[in-house]
Amino acid sequence: MSGGAVVGPGRRTVRAVLVVGAGSIGSSWAAHLLAHGLEVVVVDPVEASHASARRTVESYLAEGGLDGADLEEALSRLSTTTDLVAAAGRADLVVEAGPEVLSVKREIFAELDAATPADVLLTSSSSGIAPSSFADAAVRHPERVLVAHPFNPPHIVPLVELVGATSTSPEALAAAGAFFTGVGKRCITLHTELPGHVVNRLQAALWREAYDLVGRGAVTVADIDTAIAWGPGLRWALLGPFATQHLSGGDGGIAHILDHLGPPMEEWWQDLGAPELTPELVARIVRGMDEAMAGVGQTEDQLRARRDAALRALVAAKEEVGLP
Repeated sequence: MSGGAVVGPGRRTVRAVLVVGAGSIGSSWAAHLLAHGLEVVVVDPVEASHASARRTVESYLAEGGLDGADLEEALSRLSTTTDLVAAAGRADLVVEAGPEVLSVKREIFAELDAATPADVLLTSSSSGIAPSSFADAAVRHPERVLVAHPFNPPHIVPLVELVGATSTSPEALAAAGAFFTGVGKRCITLHTELPGHVVNRLQAALWREAYDLVGRGAVTVADIDTAIAWGPGLRWALLGPFATQHLSGGDGGIAHILDHLGPPMEEWWQDLGAPELTPELVARIVRGMDEAMAGVGQTEDQLRARRDAALRALVAAKEEVGLP
């Protein structure tokens, strides 16, 4: 574990982070930040969710290798409350992980803006809402509001997408990048606001074709998962799609690939599906998923735990061999 992380020039050293929301993303963020030596306050208006969040955080830390005195020390830096205003006044940085509902986010950021010092970054974990749609609710200092969208689960997967609103200052984006990099994240910065940001748009493109192929009866749900998980997904876990194409081109690199496979790829693009989530397609997907899970022979919790263990090992392996 490390101590508080400096978020960048002109910004305060972060020792205490306020996490707004005690759900799965908020709890995952809390575990990650505690593992990096920070104090974390989780605020949620539903007091009954606090004990559940603490149990979840403890399990995430234990799965990550903390035990005994180290685990107790980390948990001693975690507190929960229903009082957002009081907690915000003591925060050095805010991670909002509340409901993906615009009206709720606007209310939260208005309260955060009024209750925090002007040099406290206000970040949202929103998976697809444009920051400009709620940053103006922070009427005092909208320039310090931005999206810092993690990839699920945040306590394991390093990626964070940084997206500024039209009012977000370059200094705030730089400070956010410095902070999240300082707590072990890999950040990308979008140069424009897009529905779904970047990662969810890329996922949606794959899901769109996968759903269409299942809807056509071309392949089963289980076969789609096998095709990705045991095919291109293995390469994509190590290098991105462009680098993967580049290496596939041999000495000619991606230029060779685009020269030889570009024309047929354009033909494939023209044939990609545009499915609608009709009741029939939804029923087929759900039925196919049920059949696939029945064949796995594990509960969903067991499968998730094994996936998370493999994710940790994969991230460690990438770092060990120096993959970008």
